[in-house]
Amino acid sequence: MLLSMTSYGRAAATLADRTVAIELKTLNSKFIDLRLKVPPGFQEKEMELRKILHDRLLRGKIEATFTFENQAGGEVYNINKAVFSQYHQQLLALSQDLNFNANDMLSAIIRLPEVVATSANPITEAEWKEITASLDVAIDQLMAHRREEGASAEEDLRKQIRTILENLAQIAEFEADRVEKVRLRMSNNLNEYLQRENVDENRFEQEVLFYLEKIDITEEKVRLSQHCDYFLEELDSEKEMKGRKLNFISQEMGREINTLGAKAYSSDIQKRVVLMKDGLEKIKEQLANVV
Repeated sequence: MLLSMTSYGRAAATLADRTVAIELKTLNSKFIDLRLKVPPGFQEKEMELRKILHDRLLRGKIEATFTFENQAGGEVYNINKAVFSQYHQQLLALSQDLNFNANDMLSAIIRLPEVVATSANPITEAEWKEITASLDVAIDQLMAHRREEGASAEEDLRKQIRTILENLAQIAEFEADRVEKVRLRMSNNLNEYLQRENVDENRFEQEVLFYLEKIDITEEKVRLSQHCDYFLEELDSEKEMKGRKLNFISQEMGREINTLGAKAYSSDIQKRVVLMKDGLEKIKEQLANVV
């Protein structure tokens, strides 16, 4: 089971005189990056909220927003009368000193910092239980979306691994011709640049064998096949957080595919290497959004 990092969840907790709306958004990120927006009155609960979100959401860029709403659905706002009065007195005095019209100060004061704020009534323990229960609902909704998107990603990942393994298996049929072509090319070069009768045939065969050992791709094929099997085993595991490990395995797969390409000396093998690289790039694109 894979989890996507991109998802959304929403819920609301109905309290005695207000409603708390909870909105969760997650995007892909290498690490967990939590941005928490809470109204006044939530500050003492912020660390607890962070722990819940860290433990449940595991990884990704997370935006969690908590807002108080009235029964009609809008946010609950309060005017801080003390702050408003201080602004008004200072602006009135300033208007007298600078001799400007202060008749329309209301619209200006209302936009100043801390004049208008959302409800700051403290949260009771009973209300906190309602809020955390609703937070669980929002997280469950988000995780359901993550699983749905993750299932689609997993299907594509398995398809790309099959593509790599199929092309890897096809390489074997071109290896015998590849060896013969290398031997023939070395022999032709020898005939072209040196007199053949002056060449020790035994030494020539030794050099051919040495060169063929250098371009032998047996180990790379075996390791790439093992990496693919390991990738599939990790997909089958019950762990929720797999993205990083799968990414590490894909990097090892990339090294073996690149080495196969460097040692190919065959256009037919190079074509299969290109197809394997294409499959690997699609795997990396999917893994960028996997938890």
